[in-house]
Amino acid sequence: MNRWLRILKHRWTDETDAARALSPEALARLEQRVAASERRHSGEIRLCVEAGLPMSYLWRDATSRQRAITMFGKLRVWDTEHNNGVLIYLLLAERAIEIVADRGLTRMVPPETWGQMVAGMREAFRAGRFEDGLAQAVDAVDALLAQHFPLAEGQANPNELPDRAELR
Repeated sequence: MNRWLRILKHRWTDETDAARALSPEALARLEQRVAASERRHSGEIRLCVEAGLPMSYLWRDATSRQRAITMFGKLRVWDTEHNNGVLIYLLLAERAIEIVADRGLTRMVPPETWGQMVAGMREAFRAGRFEDGLAQAVDAVDALLAQHFPLAEGQANPNELPDRAELR
């Protein structure tokens, strides 16, 4: 895509687009879903939906993956005791979906699994069902974390990160 067209697309898409994609009620339901998930395992799940990339990323022609990795750090998803945090990232301007998992989970899950998860989300997003796509992703990540990092009987997840989605 031409650099100037990309810049226009990202500047045209703003926070109101993110708010239209996910209502306050949808965000509350997703937050509840993440919280319920984290009662089953020791992992942490964060959702991040950005309307467009910051200008510094556009200028250097950065990818959505690069931004997702940066947000993984900024939102401190990497900073969990068992290195099992997962960021589900959506960039509305490019309809890009990225899943970034910390090394504790990455070494246990083949790349194809992440690709299948993204493919399922993409179908929901194409149909304009953003909440459904994100809920589907939370459920899929939940299943992986419950399989690889289950809580022991009577153990509680200390909830190291906020459960709410980050909208930008």
